[in-house]
Amino acid sequence: MTIDKTNWENAMIYELRTYTVKPGTLGDMVKAASTVSADIRKNDYGKLEGYWMTEIGPLNQVLHMWSYNSFEERGRLRAELSKNPRWTSEYIPLIRPLLLRQNVRLMNAIKPPVAPASTGNVYELRNYRGKPAGGLKQWLDAFTAVLPAREKYSKIVGLWQTESGEPNEACHIWAYPDLNTRAEVRANTMKDPAWQEFLGKGPGFLEEMHSTIMLPAPHSPLK
Repeated sequence: MTIDKTNWENAMIYELRTYTVKPGTLGDMVKAASTVSADIRKNDYGKLEGYWMTEIGPLNQVLHMWSYNSFEERGRLRAELSKNPRWTSEYIPLIRPLLLRQNVRLMNAIKPPVAPASTGNVYELRNYRGKPAGGLKQWLDAFTAVLPAREKYSKIVGLWQTESGEPNEACHIWAYPDLNTRAEVRANTMKDPAWQEFLGKGPGFLEEMHSTIMLPAPHSPLK
């Protein structure tokens, strides 16, 4: 896929990497990332925004989000990382036997990530694919307009629009103290008149909706 870099040169970009691992190896993957990888990378090769393990939805996956000041910086830092002798000799050999699949989304932030007020949360990633020829923009316009009403019940962690990997998609992340709170928040939201009005039009702009419940890894900045 050819990527149009016009929108990236001087803009912060976010990279969401989804790794599917062999059953029974999720703990090994997280351990390697939270120890060896964290020690090598720190935030010298892109800033780690969050690292999660899937709990409900697609299983045996880790998702990690990195931010870069520009598309050019991402390319430069990833090239430097690939030449780091510790990365190639210590980390890569650890995870290569575990991996089944790797997926990457490159995204623009509509609402950059903000950490929840408290830690010990469960996280929900919702990714929505818009209808071709403008459906996603229509959904985003309607969603951002109603977001203040939605945030009366819980605060959004971040909202992004994809540019590459899974195009024509919006990704948004939410945090809850537990799944019971999530259910309560969503039930209360459904009763809100502004949200009810949004539901009358918003889903019509979409083709697909997916939800994944995630738990933060020990080294995740978002807890």
